[in-house]
Amino acid sequence: MDQLAMFGGTRTVVLDDADRDRLAWPIVTDAERDAVGRVLDSGGFTSVGRGAAEVESLEREWAEFTGAGYCAAVSSGTAALELALAAADLTPGAEVVVPALSFVATASAPAQRLLVPVFADIDPVTYTLDPAAVAAAITPRTAAIVAVHLHGLPCDMAALRALADRHGLFLLEDAAQAHGATWAGRNVGTLGDAAAFSLNASKNLPTCGEGGLVTTDDPVLNERLGRLRQFGERPAGGGPRRYTSEEIAGNAKLAAVQAAFVRCQLARFAERRAARAAQVAALLDRLAALPGLVVPECPPDRTHAWHMLRLRIDPAAAGHAGLDAGALRAILQRALRAEGVPVQPYQSVPLPGQPALRDHAGPGGYPWRLPGVSPRPYRAEDYPATVAVIDQSVTLQRWHLNPAAGPVLRRCADAFEKVWHHLDRLATVAASRRAVEGAR
Repeated sequence: MDQLAMFGGTRTVVLDDADRDRLAWPIVTDAERDAVGRVLDSGGFTSVGRGAAEVESLEREWAEFTGAGYCAAVSSGTAALELALAAADLTPGAEVVVPALSFVATASAPAQRLLVPVFADIDPVTYTLDPAAVAAAITPRTAAIVAVHLHGLPCDMAALRALADRHGLFLLEDAAQAHGATWAGRNVGTLGDAAAFSLNASKNLPTCGEGGLVTTDDPVLNERLGRLRQFGERPAGGGPRRYTSEEIAGNAKLAAVQAAFVRCQLARFAERRAARAAQVAALLDRLAALPGLVVPECPPDRTHAWHMLRLRIDPAAAGHAGLDAGALRAILQRALRAEGVPVQPYQSVPLPGQPALRDHAGPGGYPWRLPGVSPRPYRAEDYPATVAVIDQSVTLQRWHLNPAAGPVLRRCADAFEKVWHHLDRLATVAASRRAVEGAR
């Protein structure tokens, strides 16, 4: 086997222009260009007036795709989370249980709505909320659970739904990474009281910038979402805008250009999802054969959207039981990146270790300064499964989203196999570096 690139050998994954075409995401075709041009020519740029038809069509099409009763389009995935919580009319100062491993918006969205995020640890196999940890986090002040379908894998929704029903809690799906995934034969977006999706350009269903969708079967919730995204105004329903605000609200409308772009993406979403699943399966089959490399699992009651691929290092299974997993992960990450594989950590600290949350640094100290709120300390070390997963794993992001990426992914698998051929040498390097660090 060739010398590792990090030690002067030849790089395994070298991209040319054709490869970049296979990796491009979002995929922009003449359909997207024509759709955006149609909006520009119409002069209907916003979701009010002439631009409303594009937004309303997207809402109808996504509701039909998921099987939800209603869909509201908003300006971002974060706005989708915030407005879903706001529409549920939860009492300021109430607690919302969120996973310790997620993007910061999962916790900042409740805080922005004067709700107190309370963290629960994750299941170390699925990387989604551990229902037992959620149960332990529930108090008399708990009002909601945010179920994050992390990396595209749905949570254990039966257990979370049972907890929500038992305690009278609002159950919100954070489906920002899980478009098209299913649990027990049902699409995400229909498994909670509401669901928030992101349309960010990096997502499996992307737009040409930012956007979000909220699905629900509750007509009252959906009606309020329509007001909250537009200054508290009741949607005109095709008539003239009245400029009458029924409640205090901001502006979180989706632009017509974004809606037109994502509608084109949705038209080819199913075929791209199927192609992605096949090429991810082929990649993971090869990687699973490498000792000590733990590939993501998908329980039989779910399907995975494969937004991100998290790969975890198990030193014992790799034949190096005495070696720290984080140290081995770090040297393998360096070797893989030298070979041209863009593996990287996803989140550097658990959410409760994020400075903004750890220090209760909301605007003016809210929601933690609200009357009756007793701010509990946020400590990353209180969530050992999350800490271990972050320390021991890397992710592959976006390269696998394009359905033409198969040839590049095969070269990535070659690079993994090359690195694993030199695993003993890399383990020796990791052990020596850890020993030097421990002596300092």
